[in-house]
This record gives sequence, structure tokens and C-alpha cells, in this order.
Amino acid sequence: MTRGGSVPGALAFTVGLLLLGAVAKDKVDRVAQGTWGGQGIGLEVTETGARVEYDCARGTVDQAMTLDADGRFDSRGTYASEGPGPIREGESKGRPAQYSGRLQGETMTLTVKLVGADEVIGTFTLVHGKFPRIRKCS
Repeated sequence: MTRGGSVPGALAFTVGLLLLGAVAKDKVDRVAQGTWGGQGIGLEVTETGARVEYDCARGTVDQAMTLDADGRFDSRGTYASEGPGPIREGESKGRPAQYSGRLQGETMTLTVKLVGADEVIGTFTLVHGKFPRIRKCS
């Protein structure tokens, strides 16, 4: 027996810490689900992707928005311009788009780029839980 405790107790504690570290290491961080709002954009994040609303457009993120160790993400989706009036059945579902950015606390910086066109739609700042400020085309 060692001073202040037993060897088996210390061993069990150490093994427990190692197991917790392994679980935490394997955990995949994701963008928090729910509403993210900013000027001219709103993002509704789910477990499997997101729905995006812009002033005069809409889009989707078609995969989970996973984060790397630096809080960055890079996901594929779609982007579709809108005009005034309802969306008609059979209209384009959009062009392929890349949604990339970084989280810092509850704030997201998001850049939307059309795939294959090198056209940046814009860079936006969104806050988790904030109501989006969107003005639809009229």
C-alpha cells in the first residue's frame, strides 16, 4: 500500500482518465444545431446539414458541418438565386456550392463559393441563436 491510497485505486483512476481521453479524442465536433443569424443570411443547422436563406437566394448544406481542431469547417451544398414571387415547381434546385468558415465561440464566419466557377457569393458573420436579418427580393 502506498501513502494516501492504494495501488489498485490509483491504477483504476489512471485507466479511467485514459479512457475518457480516448472518448474525447474520438468525439467529432460539429456546428451547433439551431438558428444562426446575420445580416442578409440565416442558417438553420441540423445534425445532417443546414438550410440557408439569403436576401435574394436560398441554399442547402448537404452534409454535417463538422469542425476540425481549429474550429474550421468545409461542407458541400447548393446555392440558388431567387427572384420575386414564388418558386415554381421544376425550377433549378441550385448550383453546387462550398460552405466554409470558422467558429469562434458563438460567432461563425461563413464564406459561400460556387463550385467550379471561382465565384464567391459572399462572406458573412452569423451568431448562434440570433434572428437573421433578411429582406427577400420583391
